[in-house]
Amino acid sequence: MMVPLALLVLGTLAAAMAPRLLARSDWPDREPVLALWMWQCVVVGVLLCCGLAMALSAAAASEAVRGNVFAPAPQGVVEAYALGLYGPWAAPVAVALAAGAVWTAVMLTREVRGARARRRQRRAELLVRSPLMPGEEPRGERLVVLEGERPGAWWLPGATPQLVLTTAALRRLKGRQLDAVLAHEQGHARARHDWLLHCASALATGFPQVPVFAAFRDEVHRLVELAADDSASRRFGRLTTALALVELNEDRGVFGPCPAPLAAVPRRVDRLLAPASRLSAARRLRLTAAAALVPAVPVLVTFVPALRVLG
Repeated sequence: MMVPLALLVLGTLAAAMAPRLLARSDWPDREPVLALWMWQCVVVGVLLCCGLAMALSAAAASEAVRGNVFAPAPQGVVEAYALGLYGPWAAPVAVALAAGAVWTAVMLTREVRGARARRRQRRAELLVRSPLMPGEEPRGERLVVLEGERPGAWWLPGATPQLVLTTAALRRLKGRQLDAVLAHEQGHARARHDWLLHCASALATGFPQVPVFAAFRDEVHRLVELAADDSASRRFGRLTTALALVELNEDRGVFGPCPAPLAAVPRRVDRLLAPASRLSAARRLRLTAAAALVPAVPVLVTFVPALRVLG
């Protein structure tokens, strides 16, 4: 079981070391989009290690699976993997990893269905608070304004995504501040942050004992907000975006002692008002390439025996 064992060790190392390295780095807040890319590469790399180890273990345990996995390969390539020497552990390892794959699919399906149910409920509540007039046909407007005493703005994803604003937000936001809020929410929509959040939540909920998935969920929730802040600030300025954040959240008591989830708002404002310099283009390129190597290494390790034979 040399190759599957190497893949499992590699996945374990990536899951253990990557969150620590990223937590010690000083650049993720400066480059949230790059940090999101790196986190996704780490998680994909870990899942690839498990998936490829499952495929090879199942091929060693079952002739039928072996025929499908190695169908187009020459006999010499099959012999290079020495599947007959994997021993009695091949079947249990394959079954355990397959169960993990099925559980991942179940959790992702449950997360997506739950998100759709929440969206339907919010759209129903939206229709109650903003009912159609007699004779008016639903047209799926992209902007909905609600009566509300508390400033609020949020993006409601779906087949017909909508941006919802309260009248209090319209009164509080001055000039370009409203444009900055709209740009922030549109940044979430363009980058499809909702799907990234669903995947992170599904993995963290399905495998609470795996720290890398919990860290992935927490960092994704934080980094998508920073990325959307940057999207807005590039168009309307950091000061305008920071003032818009203050106006939207001032009445919620977030600028004093507050629960941890709300404490992120003051840090976002501070980040906008006192921005750190971005990484150089060369360093961003190096980090992007290094992140892409994380999922590439398991594939390379898997094909080493075959490449030796074919080479």
